[in-house]
Amino acid sequence: MLRTQLLKGVLDIAVLAILDEEPSYGYAILTRLEESGLHDVGDASVYGTLRRLEDVGHLRSQMVSSESGPPRRYFSLTPTGRAALEAGAVEWGELQDALATLLDGRDGRGR
Repeated sequence: MLRTQLLKGVLDIAVLAILDEEPSYGYAILTRLEESGLHDVGDASVYGTLRRLEDVGHLRSQMVSSESGPPRRYFSLTPTGRAALEAGAVEWGELQDALATLLDGRDGRGR
């Protein structure tokens, strides 16, 4: 349960980071998340995140023909999406540092 809640909180940053590498489409983004170790992310979560990020102006999309099936909607970062990624990376680093401080200070209880 904790992992699921954590994933919901960082999915925006993860999707933005993937799209910072190159434009991509939903299934490829889901595959990239799984390859990076985020196996618990469902396709509905990814597609919902893409729609929401596009609605707030962090992404733009366009339909691109596919040689292996129907056209695919490719997403790419906008300047505000890149700024959101940078801000999210800073926040993630601060959170990671704070949690590491708390966990490193444990004296072995509860292990």
